[in-house]
Amino acid sequence: MRKAWAVLVVATAIFAAGPGWAADSATLTVQALVVPTCMFEAPKTATLDFGSLTPGGGNVTQSAIARFWCTAGVSTLNFAVGNGLNYSGTSRGMKHATFADVIPYSIDSVTPDGNPNAGPASPRTVTIQGTVQAAAYAAVTAGAYSDTVLVSINP
Repeated sequence: MRKAWAVLVVATAIFAAGPGWAADSATLTVQALVVPTCMFEAPKTATLDFGSLTPGGGNVTQSAIARFWCTAGVSTLNFAVGNGLNYSGTSRGMKHATFADVIPYSIDSVTPDGNPNAGPASPRTVTIQGTVQAAAYAAVTAGAYSDTVLVSINP
């Protein structure tokens, strides 16, 4: 009986301690990387409208405003302005809707507001300024002129 009692005590101790033998712990590292990014807000378009140009008028300077945001902490903004669909030699050009006439224009500046980058909840604005010289439209065919230019932003 004594032997049975000893076996029962040992078996109970082994059974009770069994789950304790399998217990262990490990450290879980949780991490993420917030990517520095800048994005234009939808609809991702802006219009630089020089309005109605009357031959004999003066130089016309206008501005367009686009909205964008950058990840908080991004300190440098790089804007790039493409040449457009009607680039020729050294100038961008707005092409007549049906004729071959082109009105040269310039993009003079791309200036972001002075606000800090704080993510998509705090959008910012960039002003894009351009000019058409009076001589550029003095002898062109009447009608609608346009061009499409890609503006990009990089942090």
